[in-house]
Amino acid sequence: MKTLKFKTNINCGGCVSKVTPFLNKQEGVKSWEVDTANPDKILTIESDGASEEDLKSTLQKIGFKAEPVD
Repeated sequence: MKTLKFKTNINCGGCVSKVTPFLNKQEGVKSWEVDTANPDKILTIESDGASEEDLKSTLQKIGFKAEPVD
C-alpha cells in the first residue's frame, strides 16, 4: 500500500461531502482524509492501486485541484 498526499482546494465540510462519493468509489483507494485545518488543505490517500494521475483526474472532474506533495 502507498500513501499519496496532495495539496488541494478542498477547504470545508461542504467540499469534503462533495468529494466523498467520488473518492469512496475510486478504484484502488483504501481510505482517505482531508486536513482542512492545514493551510494547504492536505488530502492523504491510502492507495491500493490508484495512481496520482487517476486521483488528480477524478478531483478535476468535480472542480477541485490536487497537486502532489512530497
